[in-house]
Amino acid sequence: MKKLSLLLLVFIMAVSAFLAGCSSDTSNSGQSSKDTNGVNKLTLWTFGEQHAEFFELMADEWNKTHPDKKIQLETTTYPYDDMHNKLLLSLQSGVGAPDIVDIEISRFSNYLKGKPQLVELNDIIDPVKDKAIQSRFDIYSKDGKYYGIDFHVGATVIYYNKELLDKAGVNPDEIVTWDDFKEAGKKVVSATGKPMITIETDGPWTYWPLVVQQGSDFYDKDGNVILDNDINIKTLTFLKQLLDEKIAIAAPGGDHHAEEYYGFMNKGGAASVVMPMWYMVRFTDYMPDLKGKIVIKPMPKWTADGKRSAGMGGTGTAITNQCKNVELAKEFLAFAKLSKEANIQIWKELGFDPIRWDVWSDPALKEPNKYTEYFGDYIFDVLMSMKDEIDSPTVTENTPKMNELVVQTVLYKVLKEKSMSPEQALKNVANEMRK
Repeated sequence: MKKLSLLLLVFIMAVSAFLAGCSSDTSNSGQSSKDTNGVNKLTLWTFGEQHAEFFELMADEWNKTHPDKKIQLETTTYPYDDMHNKLLLSLQSGVGAPDIVDIEISRFSNYLKGKPQLVELNDIIDPVKDKAIQSRFDIYSKDGKYYGIDFHVGATVIYYNKELLDKAGVNPDEIVTWDDFKEAGKKVVSATGKPMITIETDGPWTYWPLVVQQGSDFYDKDGNVILDNDINIKTLTFLKQLLDEKIAIAAPGGDHHAEEYYGFMNKGGAASVVMPMWYMVRFTDYMPDLKGKIVIKPMPKWTADGKRSAGMGGTGTAITNQCKNVELAKEFLAFAKLSKEANIQIWKELGFDPIRWDVWSDPALKEPNKYTEYFGDYIFDVLMSMKDEIDSPTVTENTPKMNELVVQTVLYKVLKEKSMSPEQALKNVANEMRK
């Protein structure tokens, strides 16, 4: 009997130690709590080191201005796939998720299936919605409820090499439509022997924004496949014509993030490239010899009343339903990503085009930094001129697979191999995605 009692006592002690360990782990795996000094703990997961540094900076600023609500922000940076997979498992199991998390745009819809396990953010977004680019909230929404807040607009622009345009007698301000662009390209090729533009064949960043700027997409707002519609066929046909007529070339290395591409452009390889505003850092960091030669302009239009941009890429910061102090997490998230001061810091610290357009005219955005020194201080004047023309793509749970097929099957076969017509390639992938 004594032996049985002793075994029972050992078992109880072991279970108690296990439960204590679980309780300790909970605070580190995502649950809000207070330490002995009354400081509120919030945990945050991200896949970008720069994002983590930004949130830590904003946490310091929060503590300076909110001494009665100080927070201890515990940030963890995981590899991209590891973080998104770990988050999905944590939400499905109901344990282990962080309070706040960065979710990349193409993965976001995975966390909105069924009943979202993210916290609705309408009460902090609604007060500033009229001062921000609406489409950047819509991409993280479901049934009229917002669940994520982006760092940037990702406004797509065209970067021109003014030195090459000048040699051809081309004024970039006179390139209003894509037809104008094509004609200007012929002059550039004739005068300089350089292509007017580079086109991605191993990436989506040339084709997709040109589609979105026309109000089209790969999916409609209801999630139906529209990849093979007339607009998309016409757009891909136009890009193929630019290549066939030697006005464009395929981007060296296949996409605009390849080392071969940076070296090619840094030597003045082509007269323009279409990419979002966040691509500025690639110029400053990888193409230093073009400093003072690159000008930023809106994308050419397809029609007289067409739009001149598209909001591409993004990361939605969300609050999980496992957060124990939701109100505090909301207050901090609003402070860190929605306040006017935060949007100015997003530009200063990250070099992103912030989602609040009312800061674009703030003098702080013209202050010297590596971007204004490289391009000039007019960057946000360009953005302001097209603030009502920036639609974002429709993102579904199948978007990653769709983009993979568009790149590997459509763009590769039509633009690189030239083994299939735009219409046939788009229809093949569209039909596969409709199965």
